Amino acid sequence: MREASTAVVQREDYSAPAFFIRQVDLTFDLDPAKTIVASRLAIERNPAQPAGPLRLHGEGLNLLRVQADGQSVSFRHEAGELVIDNPPAAAAFTLEIRNTCCPEKNTELSGLYTSGGGFFTQCEAEGFRRITFFLDRPDVMAVYTVTLRGDKARFPVLLSNGNLVEQGDLDHGRHYAKWHDPFPKPSYLFALVAARLVCREQRIRSRGGRDHLLQIHVRPGDLQKTEHAMNSLVAAVAWDEARFGLALDLDRFMVVAVEDYNGGAMENKGLNLFNTKLLLASPASATDDDFAAIESVVGHEYFHNWTGNRITCRDWFQLSLKEGLTVFRDQEFSMDMAGDFSARGVKRIADVQRLRSLQFPEDAGPMAHPVRPDRYLEINNFYTTTVYEKGAEVVRMMHTLVGRDGFRAGMDLYFARHDGQAVTCDDFAQAIADANPGSVLARQLEAFKRWYGQAGTPRVTASGTFDAEARRYTLTLAQSCPPSPAQPEKLPFVIPVDLRLIAADGTKLTPLRTLVLDSAEQSWVFDDIAQAPVPSLLRGFSAPVRLDDGLTSAQRLVLLAHDCDPFNRFEAGQRLVLDALLAALRDGGAPRLDEAVAAALRRTLRDPGLAPAFKKLVLLPPAEAYIAEQLTVVDPQRIHAVREHWRALLAASLHEDWLWAWEQHQVAEGYSPAPDQAGRRALAGLALDMLCLHAVRQGDATWPGRAYQRFKDAGNLTERMDAIGALVRAQSPLAEPALERLHALAQGDALMLDRWFALQASAPEPVAELHGEAPGRVFARAKALLKHPDFSLKNPNRTRSLLTSLCGGNPAAFHRADAAGYVLWAERLIELDAINAHVAGRFARVMDRWASLAEPYRHAAREAIARVAARTDLSNDVREVVTRALENA
Repeated sequence: MREASTAVVQREDYSAPAFFIRQVDLTFDLDPAKTIVASRLAIERNPAQPAGPLRLHGEGLNLLRVQADGQSVSFRHEAGELVIDNPPAAAAFTLEIRNTCCPEKNTELSGLYTSGGGFFTQCEAEGFRRITFFLDRPDVMAVYTVTLRGDKARFPVLLSNGNLVEQGDLDHGRHYAKWHDPFPKPSYLFALVAARLVCREQRIRSRGGRDHLLQIHVRPGDLQKTEHAMNSLVAAVAWDEARFGLALDLDRFMVVAVEDYNGGAMENKGLNLFNTKLLLASPASATDDDFAAIESVVGHEYFHNWTGNRITCRDWFQLSLKEGLTVFRDQEFSMDMAGDFSARGVKRIADVQRLRSLQFPEDAGPMAHPVRPDRYLEINNFYTTTVYEKGAEVVRMMHTLVGRDGFRAGMDLYFARHDGQAVTCDDFAQAIADANPGSVLARQLEAFKRWYGQAGTPRVTASGTFDAEARRYTLTLAQSCPPSPAQPEKLPFVIPVDLRLIAADGTKLTPLRTLVLDSAEQSWVFDDIAQAPVPSLLRGFSAPVRLDDGLTSAQRLVLLAHDCDPFNRFEAGQRLVLDALLAALRDGGAPRLDEAVAAALRRTLRDPGLAPAFKKLVLLPPAEAYIAEQLTVVDPQRIHAVREHWRALLAASLHEDWLWAWEQHQVAEGYSPAPDQAGRRALAGLALDMLCLHAVRQGDATWPGRAYQRFKDAGNLTERMDAIGALVRAQSPLAEPALERLHALAQGDALMLDRWFALQASAPEPVAELHGEAPGRVFARAKALLKHPDFSLKNPNRTRSLLTSLCGGNPAAFHRADAAGYVLWAERLIELDAINAHVAGRFARVMDRWASLAEPYRHAAREAIARVAARTDLSNDVREVVTRALENA
C-alpha cells in the first residue's frame, strides 16, 4: 500500500513541530501476520507554535484505538496522517494508540519486517510510521521504554535500544524483555530484533573506568565469522575515546546481522543492524576488501553514537550533518588503523576514487544536488555520495583550514553546545569556526558554506610562469563551476589547495603550504626558486574539485618518480595513462604505450620503497566510468575496447615484470587482512590477471592453467577470487569450469552466491562481439541468470549482485545498439518497484547519465526512461529519479 504524498518538500518551508513527544512506552505482541503495537506517548505542546490539530504519521497500519488522557478522541485520516483535530487543551497530555501491522508482507523492508524467520526493523528515514502512528520526524526526540513479547521457541532473543531492565517467561510458551534507552532520540533510531540468534560477547573497560558489554548477534552457524567485526568494534570504541574524547555511553552495545537489508548498516542507538555482507568475515568467506569494508562500516555506525545519535539532524535536509561528518570520522579511523604512511595513502586514494567514480558523475547529472539539498520528493533518494562522501570532503576541508588540534577544539565545542539536540549543518560549521577565531574558516565562514548550498564539482585550472633571472615562480589558479539543476550560476567556493614545488630530480623547493582559492582567479608568487619547478598541486586531494594542472607529460613523469605525496604520485601515473586513452578515443585508433611511460610504470612496479597496494593502484588503468566522465559524448563500447587494448599492451610490454611481481609477492604465512599482507596479495592478483590475459592472447594455456589450480587450492577467498577473476577477465575457456565449481562451493552461503552472480554480470564483454547482431555473451548470460533458481528480486543483495553489476557496473555489456539492455532495465525496474521502492530508486539511477551517450544509445535510453515515467503506479522513489532524468538532461 502506497500512501506517500506527491508534494515536493522544501527546506525553506521548515517549521518546528507543534507538539513534542518526550516519553514513549511501546509494547509489541509479535506475530508475523499480525503484530499488535501499543504506544503510550507523553506529549507536550510547543508554546512557540500556534494551537492546531495533532498530526501523526502512519502508513499501512490498522488502527484499533486512540485515547487521550484515558478518554476516547475523535480522529480522521488524511494523506497518510492520523489527524486529531481537538487534542486536549492542556500543555501536556498522554496519548495511547493501539494498532496492528503485518511484518511478513512487508517486502519494502522498511519499518517492521520478517527475514529468515525473525523480526527486524529499519526506520531511517521514515520507516517508524510503518510500525505505529507517530511524529515521525528527526527533531522530535524522546526517551523510549520498549517491551517485547513473543514465542520463546521461535524468537528466543528479544532486543531493543538501550539497556535491558527486565525479562521473564509468560504463559503459553511466550516470554518478554523490557528495554530502556535513557538518551532522547528521534524515531528513526528505534530498533527491534526478535529472532533465533547466537551471540559473541566481549567485555571492555573505557578510559574512564566504566565497564561495557559488547555483543554481536548472528544466525546459528555464522558465529565463527564475527571475530573481525568484534575486533573492529573494540578498536572503534577505543579510537573514538582517544581521538575525540567520546566514550561509549550505554552499559551494552549490540550489533545484529540480517540477510534481507536495503542498505549497508544502521546506527540505531545501542542496537546497530548490519547487512550480513558488512559484518560476517572469515578467510574462506571474505576477501581482503571485505575485511577492510567491515572495519570501516563497523566504525562508521559506532561513531554515529555521538555524531548522529546524541546530536541529530533538525530535518532531513541536514542529513550530511551526521553522514558527512561520520564518513570523515570513519575514514580517519581506517587510516589510523592502517598504520604506516603508505597504507594511509592507499586508503586516501581509494576514498578519492570512490568520490570520483560515483559522486562526480552525480554532480554532473540530472539528480545533482547540494550537500545540503533544497528540496526532495522522496528522502530515500538523497542518501547519496554527495551527502556522504562529498559531505565528508567538506568536513575534511574544515579540518585542513583549522588544523588537527583546531578541529578537535571545534568538535568539543559542538558537543558542549548541542548534545541532546537536533541541529543543522550551520550549527556544526559555526562551532568549528568559533573554536578557531583567527582561522581562514572563521574569517570566510559564509563563503565556505557555499559547499553546503551549491551543487556541482568546481573546476580549478592552474598555470605557472618561472622567471629564472629573478628566481621567481608565479602560480595562478582559477575556478569555475558548471550549471546544475535550479542553479544556473555559482559563486566562488573557498578551496584549500595543498601545494609543494619540487625540482626535476625530486628536491623539495618549498615546504608544504595550503593556498586558499576564494575568488574566481588568484595568483601567488614564490621567491628564491633556484630552478624551474614542478608544482605538486592539491596534495592529498585537499578539495573535491576537478584539477586541470597544465602539466606536461615530462612533469608528470617527475611526480610519478619523486613526489612524496602518495595521492599526487598516484595521480601522475593515472593521468599519463588517461591521456593515452583519451588520445585514442579522440583519434579513433588504438592507444599507444609510450616508451617513457612504460619505463616509468616498470620502475614503479619494481620500486622497493613503494607499498605493493600502492603499486597496484598506479598500474590499474582508470575505470571505464571515470574515462567516460572526461568525455562530452560517450560511446561505452568504444571506451571498453580502448581500455581492453591498453590492458593487453600493458600485459605484453611488462610481461617479465609481471612474472617478477607474481613470484615476489606470494604470501606464505598464515592469513591476516592486515595492510602488508593484503597489499602483497593485491599486487600478486594484478600480476596474475596480466599474465593470464597475455597468455590467452598468445594462445598459451600455461598461466590460465596455473590460475585455475590457484582457484581450486587457494587457502583464502582473496586468492580464490583473484584467480577466477583473472580467468573471467581473460575470457579463458577455464572460466566456465571455475564458475561451476564456485557455484557448488556457494551452496548454503548467500554471500558467496552474490559473488557468483556479480562475477558473471560484471565480466568484460568480448570486444569482437560488441557490435554484433545479437547481444553479447555476457549480457545474454546475465539476462538468463534472472531465471536462475538462486536469484530473487526480493533480496536486495541478490538484486544488486546481478542487476546493478550488469546495468551500473558493466557499461559495454549494458549499453547496446539493439537497446536490449534498456528494455531489461525498464522491465526489471517496474517489477522491483512493486516489491521494494527503496532498492528500485537506487537501481533507477544507473540511467542518470543517459544524455551524454552517443547515438544510437542516447535515443533508445531516453525512450526506456520515458516508458517508465509514463506509468501511473510508480513509487515516489522511482518517479523522482526518472522525471528528473528527463527534465534535467
